[in-house]
Amino acid sequence: MSAPSHISPAHPGLFRPAWIIAISVFLNFAGFTLIIPVLPFSVARYVTPTDVAWWVSLILALYSLCAFLAAPVLGAMSDRFGRRPVILLSLGGAALGFGLFGVGGSIAVLVVGRVIEGLTAGSISALYAYVADTHAPTERGRVFGTLGAAGGLGFMAGPVVGGALGQVSLSAPLFGAAGLALANCGLVWFLLPESRPRSKGAPWRLHHFNAIAQLLHVLRERRIRPLFAAVFCFAFAGAAMQANLTVILRDLFAFGPAGIGFILACVGVMDVVSQGIAAPRLQRRFGEQPVATAGLVINGLGLALIALLPLHAAVPVLVAGIAIVTFGDGLFQPSVSALIANAAPVERQGEVQGANQAQQAIARTTGPLLAAWLYGLSASAPYAVGAGVVVLAATWRVRKLR
Repeated sequence: MSAPSHISPAHPGLFRPAWIIAISVFLNFAGFTLIIPVLPFSVARYVTPTDVAWWVSLILALYSLCAFLAAPVLGAMSDRFGRRPVILLSLGGAALGFGLFGVGGSIAVLVVGRVIEGLTAGSISALYAYVADTHAPTERGRVFGTLGAAGGLGFMAGPVVGGALGQVSLSAPLFGAAGLALANCGLVWFLLPESRPRSKGAPWRLHHFNAIAQLLHVLRERRIRPLFAAVFCFAFAGAAMQANLTVILRDLFAFGPAGIGFILACVGVMDVVSQGIAAPRLQRRFGEQPVATAGLVINGLGLALIALLPLHAAVPVLVAGIAIVTFGDGLFQPSVSALIANAAPVERQGEVQGANQAQQAIARTTGPLLAAWLYGLSASAPYAVGAGVVVLAATWRVRKLR
């Protein structure tokens, strides 16, 4: 499949659109994770010590809620008005949100900063739609794997750099994240051509900005529904695990910030290996459907292993569990992204990718809330339940394959 005629064919070396998108995804993830080490400390400047955990949870939940409301709308807008305007709007919103958070002054300013960032969280869905515009269905899995590896590198670098900047000033990582978002804007503005020119159609009305209506519209597609169900189960279990992982590391292993940073770096390394190396090779050999299902099974096994940690708190078990979870993640995500892109109608790629990001935002909001309640019952419960959800999704996928 050749590139559409409105894409400039001459993009040598690093200036090819696929590489520009990969660099953009790296900057996106690096900026997003840059603030992780200082988030609770930034909040603690404006609230009492007993309220820090509540405000951090509220700020994270607000971001996910705003992303849910915005992602389907921004995805549909990218189908109508082009990918570049939505990517640039999203990156500009991220820069403004990070900048406000860095300036601070009150807890209200921090909340407004995260709300702005959430309401403009459409760059990833537009970038994924860009890949679908410019690559044949047989090539998409490989490219999504490359993007996953780029995101893994960003996830690996962000917390390390953020922790170092946090030693200088609590605001430095936030301003650094804003700077990365602006650099990303420049990259897209100067080097990424439009893949989908503005389409003609009826003017946009108020109902086009209804996120729930946009999501339900996508779910009418029979080929999309089972893929979205698998993604939701996977994202729900992953969010539940991540919500309490740092608590497990602190309570069972007495890890400090450096130890937690090391574990996050290991996750990034495994993401690069699984999404950038293993997934493309397995997809060529077996196809995206079996690899996505295998990724779910492996992910569930890793979660079950982590659930054993409260019974046997051994570092090798911890490392093995996280490595297995991340490897399964790396097989599932690029494979299911390719399946969703291939199942979506050509003229609705942005809408479908935006709806996918929206339902993951729902999972990232509800998963941690359930995990917090389950953790109060048993330290193993969030991981055991997550493993069960993922394995059920995998079993259902196997039945669909047959």
